Amino acid sequence: MSRKSVKSILLALLAFTFMCGISWAETIKIGLMCPLTGSWASEGQDMKQIVELLAEDLNAKGGLLGKKVEIVVSDDGGDARTAALSAQRLSTMGIVAVIGTYGSAVTEASQNIFDDFGIIQIANGSTAIRLTAKGMDKFFRTCPRDDEQGKVAVKTIESMGAKRVAILHDNTTYAKGLAEEAKKLLDTKSQIDVVFYDAMTPGERDYNVTLMKMKSADPDLVFFTGYYPEAGLLLRQKMEMNWNVPFLGGDATNNPQLVEIAGKDAAKDYYFLSPPVPQDLDTPEARDFLKSYVKKYGTEPGSVWAVLSGDGFLAITTAIKNTKSTDSDKLADYLHTQLKDMPGLTGKISFDQHGDRVGDLYRLYKVDASGAFVLQPK
Repeated sequence: MSRKSVKSILLALLAFTFMCGISWAETIKIGLMCPLTGSWASEGQDMKQIVELLAEDLNAKGGLLGKKVEIVVSDDGGDARTAALSAQRLSTMGIVAVIGTYGSAVTEASQNIFDDFGIIQIANGSTAIRLTAKGMDKFFRTCPRDDEQGKVAVKTIESMGAKRVAILHDNTTYAKGLAEEAKKLLDTKSQIDVVFYDAMTPGERDYNVTLMKMKSADPDLVFFTGYYPEAGLLLRQKMEMNWNVPFLGGDATNNPQLVEIAGKDAAKDYYFLSPPVPQDLDTPEARDFLKSYVKKYGTEPGSVWAVLSGDGFLAITTAIKNTKSTDSDKLADYLHTQLKDMPGLTGKISFDQHGDRVGDLYRLYKVDASGAFVLQPK
């Protein structure tokens, strides 16, 4: 056989391989983009441990398509610029899909990059509405959207008997989007007055000026839509100035470090909206997984956002298993049209045509005197 004929056969085999979505790689690589450093590092560490534990369990059962699953981790630092570099690096490493990340603005910085490379991305803590409004058919998320949270927030504010509400955000994609959604609903569909609406700067250490401005507006409830580090500081400094107005937070304040930052006394009676925290997940899959997690790491995951990254891993590996392919077009089509009510860690998983998770996850929590997050009755 001539050298030219051999070359033709090899090219034909290579073309067949790509058409079938088969990879000759020794492992099936799945990326994980998460904040291992920065102010959200606790979320990223839990994400890493959860996804790696699920991969370890899957590999112990034989892996996928006869191969081991390899998790390729990249730190985005909870920062948009770092996330763009992280996405570029992951996109050149032969990954089939990527899980992550936490923070809507951080995820948004990576979206176009993964989309350009044709790589499926399943975000876990990125709730901004516009992320799934761009027509990217390979973008999915296991968390709910801000408009869903906004509706629940308004119902909660009404149920708490508030008449004058202050809304404070931090200008991030997530927090501003949630604040705008809540304000729109309060202005048009309720008898509640929004007496203060403004932004503060995340990462600062002193929010007394912001608190004084809010206090002067005389609200009977404050809805803060930013993240847990700032929420903790606001609660502590609010107590130090003897202002006893109740605070309601969005789901980005669902992290045990909020209590560490605020102190138990300042955090007591703080309310927040969130999908169920890990200890309140009641599916058989969640209970079994949490037992394995505690056995390996000695503690439960800190928040549900990391657990939602596990749902992303389960969704993509289920798609690979059932399509018997790593072709991104086949996998995306499966996730959109065939993945129905998959038993996930946080409940049943399905995606709509936009890549949004189907179903209502939000619950109301209250911080008790011991600093525990207590699920409130519906």
